[in-house]
Amino acid sequence: MAIRLYNTLTNRKEELVPIDPGKIGMYHCGPTVYSSPHIGNFRSFLLADLMRRFFEDRGYEVHQVMNITDVGHMTADDEDSGEDKMVAAARTERLDPYKVARKYEDEFARCLEQLRFLRPHEMPRATEHIEEMGAMIAQLLASGHAYQVNGNVYFEIAKFPGYGKLSNKVLDELVEGARIAVNDEKRDPRDFALWKVDPNHLMQWEAPFPGGAKGFPGWHIECSAMSMKYLGTSFDIHTGGEDNLFPHHECEVAQSEAATGEPFVRMWLHVKHLLVDGGKMSKSEGNFLTVQEILDRGYSGEELRYAISRVQYRNSLNFTWAGLDEARRAIQRVRQSWEKVARILRGESPAGTDSLVATVVSCQERFTAALEDDLNTSEALAEVFALVGEINRSNPDEESARLADGALRRFQDVLAVFGEPPQSGGVDVPEDLMAKALAREEARSSKDFAAADRLRDEIQAAGFQVVDTAAGPRLEKL
Repeated sequence: MAIRLYNTLTNRKEELVPIDPGKIGMYHCGPTVYSSPHIGNFRSFLLADLMRRFFEDRGYEVHQVMNITDVGHMTADDEDSGEDKMVAAARTERLDPYKVARKYEDEFARCLEQLRFLRPHEMPRATEHIEEMGAMIAQLLASGHAYQVNGNVYFEIAKFPGYGKLSNKVLDELVEGARIAVNDEKRDPRDFALWKVDPNHLMQWEAPFPGGAKGFPGWHIECSAMSMKYLGTSFDIHTGGEDNLFPHHECEVAQSEAATGEPFVRMWLHVKHLLVDGGKMSKSEGNFLTVQEILDRGYSGEELRYAISRVQYRNSLNFTWAGLDEARRAIQRVRQSWEKVARILRGESPAGTDSLVATVVSCQERFTAALEDDLNTSEALAEVFALVGEINRSNPDEESARLADGALRRFQDVLAVFGEPPQSGGVDVPEDLMAKALAREEARSSKDFAAADRLRDEIQAAGFQVVDTAAGPRLEKL
């Protein structure tokens, strides 16, 4: 079957047909690096990583770009009255804004690693692509799609009749629903800034286009310029959270297509908001959670990744601490069944007589079909646990163990939530000790530390030590 994705541009599922056969170019709105990354952002980022992994699993060559916004993203929807998030953070932390950016960009990179992301092929910083933005602004000024007033440059929406086609908003709705301060410079209050002049702004550049004034770029122009530099004027997929749909992505479409005269992006995918305990995450509600806060409470990157990605991206997902505990138990269940077949392959447990060949094949096929149907992770996980259940109920023969191990490795390669494959051999670990190690892990999860310590001591008395890893406990000879 073909991969079918829900395209926001057309409001329907469509077959993925890359512009360049066999290759997929995709761009993802990345973080604005003014504070610690929170789990709401990561639902969108995880969709990007899942796409990369699954497309490569299906044999595509993927070119993945995720930007770093380190200037120009305003604190309010209204760009005329809001403040640049980087400047606001610099003032609060009493740091140079570039130091603020590098601080939180480094934290973001650590989070990607802990949540087992494949690092995007390109992670361009906005501040390092001012020239590309200037070239695009120059094109828009030359074509009459933009105008300059007192050094500020605005995109004129009236010159692009297709404005609103991505978000399905008509211009009258945009006027009625806009939260726009009075700005007499604009020909239309809905026009948006491509270049802004503010002598008090901490991050400024000489205008990278003819006849311009010293200033800084608008947020929207950044993504258009960077995506087209690395992927070309037309590319396959652009993703982001549903809050990016308007105005950010709508403005990207307008300025990009006005500048090039070509279709900008074939398929747009938007991720539903992540709820926390049933409500929208916000600092005022006391439910604002950063990735590091979750990790500091003892949860692994895989457990957080599982909890956030277990529901298909277009469906609402409610994050809870109980859901994290459920993720831990689910991963442990997979680890236990995976270790069962690994012991057979290592010769530590005798092979049985039960054939699971048909089960493995059908679970793999249904796993693939689930992800081909708009990346349905819920259904894909159901097939993982269908296989796990059969492994646990049976006594697999050697061929079945080998095929099941291969399937579980593939599921891990695509979903990246189950940890590294069990060790392939070299240490003869008694089955009863491995059971104690897993029981100790469960006791630790339940905060029964006395039981966990007792089990650890019993394992050590038998000549082994427990090594705790993100993938679960491992036993090594003392």
